[in-house]
Amino acid sequence: MAASLSVSRLLVSSPNTLALSTNTSLFPTAKTLASKPSFTSLPLKLHHHPKPLKFSTTTKSTISASIAVGERLPDATLSYFDASGELQTTTISDLTKNKKAILFAVPGAFTPTCSQKHLPGFVEKSQELKAKGVDTIACISVNDAFVMKAWKEDLKINDEVLLLSDGNGDFTKAIGCELDLSDKPVGLGVRSRRYALLAEDGIVKLLNLEEGGAFTFSGAEDILKAL
Repeated sequence: MAASLSVSRLLVSSPNTLALSTNTSLFPTAKTLASKPSFTSLPLKLHHHPKPLKFSTTTKSTISASIAVGERLPDATLSYFDASGELQTTTISDLTKNKKAILFAVPGAFTPTCSQKHLPGFVEKSQELKAKGVDTIACISVNDAFVMKAWKEDLKINDEVLLLSDGNGDFTKAIGCELDLSDKPVGLGVRSRRYALLAEDGIVKLLNLEEGGAFTFSGAEDILKAL
């Protein structure tokens, strides 16, 4: 009776001091204790530790070609002018059979990146590449042989790099590296994506294929690092 009166006085005098649920018993049974979690009288402090954000440093490439590492290069005929000014032809098979060959392609002769960085880089590093066992270094472009000859003379290239014309784009199409620039105001039409590949006895060992005409990892230094 005394306990009931004390609780009544507490509820009446300080209604905000203690809030009791109608479902809560002042004297819990053993069953209640077993089914309800117990709490200490000390306030609980919950610390939220957010997980650190993770950012991907790589993106999945959507670039693809008909040729892949481990496959044999398709044969095709390419043309060029020799040192005496005579028009000659060669084949992919001749360039790569029993040889370690680097074939790199540019979207177009006389275009800025191709003339200032890509081709000059291979000319500059040609001796280092050959010291690593490379037999052939050839630049391929969907330009006619006359344009390739003029480009070679303009850049004062000797025999460091062989400049080859894939005039009709036959080889470029065979490996699935066409680059359609028909919508560009300079009227380039269908050319080749920029790439650099290493082939041994005609088998592709390395293929660095750029997005369109970008120049990020198809240079001479990139091939040197892979050798």
